Amino acid sequence: MIGTTLPGAQIDASGITTNADSDGRFVMGFDRDAPSQALIMISMGNTVAQFGLEVAPRAYKVTSVSGLPSATIDPPADALARIEADAALKRAAFDSNNPIARGFEEAFRWPLDDVRITSPWGATRMLNGNSQRPHFGIDLGAPRGTPIYAPASGFVVLAEPDMHFEGGMVAIDHGQGLITTYLHQSALAVEVGQRVTPSTLIGYVGSKGRATGPHLCWRMRWRGRNLDPSLRVISA
Repeated sequence: MIGTTLPGAQIDASGITTNADSDGRFVMGFDRDAPSQALIMISMGNTVAQFGLEVAPRAYKVTSVSGLPSATIDPPADALARIEADAALKRAAFDSNNPIARGFEEAFRWPLDDVRITSPWGATRMLNGNSQRPHFGIDLGAPRGTPIYAPASGFVVLAEPDMHFEGGMVAIDHGQGLITTYLHQSALAVEVGQRVTPSTLIGYVGSKGRATGPHLCWRMRWRGRNLDPSLRVISA
């Protein structure tokens, strides 16, 4: 949800607090299993407004993936330090809040020119026969080396070529805490701090990390909540 209020006003979205930017614009999102009712409170000084929103229910598929490298399901002890270092990099990226980024307002494009969804967002996952947490990404099948493009304007806040689970990973801050990520890349075309615009080349499809074949896993987060990035795509 994108809204406008007084510049700098505080917004509480069912327990997550944010502030409108210098133009009074703000964005918020609701996670996969959000309650059906959400309370939004906006305050500026002693003035407080509040309203409720209905969160529409969704049905989620169950998907199964077999043949994954065992080290990406049950990591060996010698991989734990690397995994923790990767996690610290991701936490820093997800905490980014660039004050001048306005990409969250734009009509997003798909990050690939040819869109073939091989696993939908939010699906319950079976990996090598074992039940896992829901998959908070959209898997887009494509040949290795297929160009990946930024869907909207923003700033690169993570660009790592070979993370344990994610392989080559890029994260883009689109403003107001809205972060998109791009996993399993074979090679990257951007670096941290770089400003991107819609259709900027950011990397290439690969199968690094927890993957059985070349594809792009596209994800979106807002202040700790996992969101469906396709909901920001206005046209395919």
